[in-house]
Amino acid sequence: MSQTPPAQRRPAGELEASVLAALWTAGVPLSPAEVQRALGGRLARTTVTTILTRLHDKGVVSRSRAGRGFAYSPIQDSAGLTARRMRSELDKQDDRGTALARFVSQLTDEDEQLLRTLLEGAGADAAPAPAPDAGPRTGPGAAP
Repeated sequence: MSQTPPAQRRPAGELEASVLAALWTAGVPLSPAEVQRALGGRLARTTVTTILTRLHDKGVVSRSRAGRGFAYSPIQDSAGLTARRMRSELDKQDDRGTALARFVSQLTDEDEQLLRTLLEGAGADAAPAPAPDAGPRTGPGAAP
């Protein structure tokens, strides 16, 4: 009597990632049936609908009425979603400084340099603060 091995569980988030990839690739809102077809039909439509509903509840996709159901669209691209997840994890920390320091300490040299370049660029985009001895401001936004 031979036994079949138990079905392997997918890694957490794999189905959500697959559904999001299908939505990003499409570039237009998709119904659950269209997402199912885009994934090769290997998931039940009810499973796809459940995943889309969970993504909507998490604020990752938007939905609009399409007939009797919904059509779904991603709210952000892949990079935007990654940034949102990183920010969400950081917001959970009581000691943000330590969390950021540990994150930075684990970056590759290339990623660290990229981060430095991005931070320097962000600083250059900000309006410089007035010098403390600059005297009264004139022009738009100046106090009367």
